[in-house]
Parts: sequence; C-alpha cells; structure tokens
Amino acid sequence: MAALKWALALILFASSATFAHADDAAKVRWRLEGFKTPESTLFVPSGNVIYVSNINGAPTEKDGNGFISKISPDGKMIKVDWATGLNAPKGMSVVGEKLFVADIDELVEIDIATGSVRKKYPAQDAKFLNDVTVDSKNRIYVSDLAGNAIWQLDGETFTKWLESADLKSPNGLVVKGEHLIVGCWGVMTNGFATDVPGHLLQVSFAEKTIKNLGDGSSVGNLDGLEILSDSEFLATDWMAGKVLKIDASGKAQLLFDLNQGSADLGFSAQKNAIFVPMMNDNVVLSFKLPGTSSD
Repeated sequence: MAALKWALALILFASSATFAHADDAAKVRWRLEGFKTPESTLFVPSGNVIYVSNINGAPTEKDGNGFISKISPDGKMIKVDWATGLNAPKGMSVVGEKLFVADIDELVEIDIATGSVRKKYPAQDAKFLNDVTVDSKNRIYVSDLAGNAIWQLDGETFTKWLESADLKSPNGLVVKGEHLIVGCWGVMTNGFATDVPGHLLQVSFAEKTIKNLGDGSSVGNLDGLEILSDSEFLATDWMAGKVLKIDASGKAQLLFDLNQGSADLGFSAQKNAIFVPMMNDNVVLSFKLPGTSSD
C-alpha cells in the first residue's frame, strides 16, 4: 500500500511537456532521450562521464526494473543499461572505483569497471532513500525523504545517523566543510503535497545540530542539490519544475523554468554545464551555466 501511495502521488503530479516557457528551450545545449523515469544525473570528472539513474516504474516498487545509464558530457548515449537489476535507483555518489546508489531501502555498491553490483547495504526501516553524498573521510550519507532521516555508511556499517522532524523531508545532500547541506522538500501533507515548500538546512557533522541556511524562507520542493561556489548552490524544485540558484542567505534566483519533474541535477564547473533529468519526460537536458562564456 505504501508503494502504491507514492506511485499514485507521482502520477497525479506528472506532466508531458518539458518546458514551461519556450524561451528556455532555446537555452538547451543538448537533449537526450531513451531513459525510463530518470531521477538523478551524476557527472564524474575522472571518467568524463555522466551516470543517470532510471527508476523505470514506481519509485518504491521492488520490481527489479531499475538501471543506470552511462552517457557522455556532450549528450551521447554510451550505454543505456550499463548497470541493471536495481529496483528504483535515485541519488548517486562515487568513491574511488565504486558507484553508490540509493535504492528504496538499501544502498547499492556498483563496480565502475564492470557495472556489476558488488554489495547491498540494507536500511531496515528506511522509507524512501533518495540522495547520496560523501565527506572527506569517504563516509557516505543518504537522505530518507519520507522517513525524516539521514543514513551513514562508515566502512561497512550502514546506520541511521540522524532522525528528526526538523529535517522536513530531506532530499538533496552536499558536503560543505564541517556541515552537511540539506535541500528539504517541506513537510508533506498528502502524498508529495506540502503547505509550505522547503528550503536549505545545514547540519553540523560534529554535533548533528540542524539550522536553517539563511533565514529559512520557503524556496521550493527541493530535489537535486549541488555546490556552485563558496556562497551559492544549484537546486531543482521538482514540483514547480525549476532550476534555482540559492545564495548563503537562502534567497533563490530562477535560472530555468521547466515543467514538473526536474529531478536530481548534476553539475560540472569545468564545463559550465548543468545536467537535469526530467523525470516525467524521460529525457536529460543540458544547459550552460548562466553568466558564463565557455561552451
């Protein structure tokens, strides 16, 4: 029943077009089709490659249909089904030669050399594992959107690191110094609906204290999150279909106005490129970072 609830919620909010405003269509560097409910993009500089997680079904259904695609930064498909046998893969992060993927209630470790699953780390009472990030000591953090929790993989031990209603449905994660930055969706009232959309939070690694980043003003139902600079972040608002720039005061600036379903974006500072999986449209879009001259 829980899986059906989340699946119906996504179907309710689904859309069929990619752009809310035609002007943004002209800003696309490339558009690549061939995906099945793409949720996350991860650019890995060492391999000059982008990984794309494909749910390929309901976001909480353990159907074995999920897979990871491998594409180039210039928008070419390298292998659509590079890693298979997953359920509903979402956020990803790389440590050495391993790709770690959040998959409903477990963290999956994939061998980058072969695309094969090496190990699965179960999260016994997790509800909706979502984004993945890693700190300077190679400890991995995973958000549980529906469980108001953050899990940690330290070595071979995968445990619930923090659980609090103050996380307000944590989604996107990035590490910045001594803090874990969290893009929260907002307190959900019915399915994925919120009365007040979310904002950015910062969690101290040392004390696990949760504070607003900035003044805590609502900016959107935040999904993907990337560091843009020392004082700025890139984020997506899944419900509104927006790509945002958020500064250290918590103020958001609209960069691109897309349709609903802009999910866990990837970013390359070197290439001045943003990679946005459009979850409802089965495409990945690439944009040049506004204000830059490089292609």
